[in-house]
Amino acid sequence: QVQLVESGGGLVQPGGSLRLSCAASGRTFRNYAMGWFRQAPGKEREFVARINRSGTTTYPATYYVDSVKGRFTISRDNAKNTVYLQMNSLKPEDTAVYYCAQEGSLYVRGVAVSEYDYWGQGTQVTVSS
Repeated sequence: QVQLVESGGGLVQPGGSLRLSCAASGRTFRNYAMGWFRQAPGKEREFVARINRSGTTTYPATYYVDSVKGRFTISRDNAKNTVYLQMNSLKPEDTAVYYCAQEGSLYVRGVAVSEYDYWGQGTQVTVSS
């Protein structure tokens, strides 16, 4: 049984930073791509970033939605079965519940909700002064 547990959310001022973590269990972590999505109140869940499974040559290894490029960085530590999202220069529009997800059977490019079979419970990120 796959379990994903996010942590690291909180309240931060505009321009600040947060690092989200997602600890995975249940499958061989290195064999699966991981993604981060977010959902703001009244909006659909949207793609934020994804990182390839280890050992793949699919280019690029990481991919981001345009609105976070240059500010967010996704990374993974296979020894710890954990994926991270480093968020810098945070803006009020980044406020949302952030979810990590693990590659599913329909995975292709990793930018759609339908491409992931397993999801964490979410962690709240609030950017406000």
